[in-house]
Amino acid sequence: MLSSTENKKTLVVVVGPTAVGKTATAILLAQHFRTEIVSADSRQFYREMSIGTAKPDTEELKAVKHHFIGSHSIEQDYSAGDFERDALTLLDKLFQTKDVVVMVGGSGLFVRAVCEGLDDLPKAPEGIREALNRTFEEHGLEPLKKKLKEIDPEYYAVADTDNPQRVIRALEVYEATGHPISFFQRRQTQARPFRIITVGLNMDREKLYERINQR
Repeated sequence: MLSSTENKKTLVVVVGPTAVGKTATAILLAQHFRTEIVSADSRQFYREMSIGTAKPDTEELKAVKHHFIGSHSIEQDYSAGDFERDALTLLDKLFQTKDVVVMVGGSGLFVRAVCEGLDDLPKAPEGIREALNRTFEEHGLEPLKKKLKEIDPEYYAVADTDNPQRVIRALEVYEATGHPISFFQRRQTQARPFRIITVGLNMDREKLYERINQR
C-alpha cells in the first residue's frame, strides 16, 4: 500500500471493464488517502447523460469529492485533448495539498491522454464537419460508426463510439488529412511530474455480464 508521506506525488488510476466496481474501489482509495477523485469517463462528463452511464450516486458524491461529473453539456465539443489540458491543470492544483489523487477511468483514450499525452490533432475545414453532421441527422450514428471501424479499427476499439461527437471528430480528421486519428496518437509517452500507479480490476466473465445486465 502506498504511503501518503512519500515525497513523490502519485496518481492512482483505477481501470477495468464496465460494472466491475471501479467507482466503489476509487472511493475506498480516496477515503484512505483523504483525497479526491478525477473521473476519466467521457459519458459521465455530460449533465444530460444519466441513463447507462453509471454516474456516482448522491451518497457516493457525498463520500468523496469528484471532478468531471456532470461538468459539461453534451452540446459542447469536448475532446480528449481538452480533457488532458483540464485534468492536468486540476491535478497540478490538487497536488499542492494532496500527495495522492485517484483517477477512475471508463474511457481508455481519456485515461491515456492524462497518463501519456496525445498529439495536437489537425483542424478540419468546416464543410467536412457539416457534411458528417448531415449524415448523422439523416441516417443516424450506425453508418458513421461502420465507416470509422473500417478506416481506423485501432481507434474504434478504444473510443466511446456511442458518442456522436467522438465518431464525427475521428472521421473529420481522416477526411481532412487522409490519415486515421490513431496516426496522430502514436508519439512517445510524455513525462508527467507525478508517479502513475494503475490498479486494474477484473472478475469472472459470467458474473461481470450478470452485473452489466442488471445495470
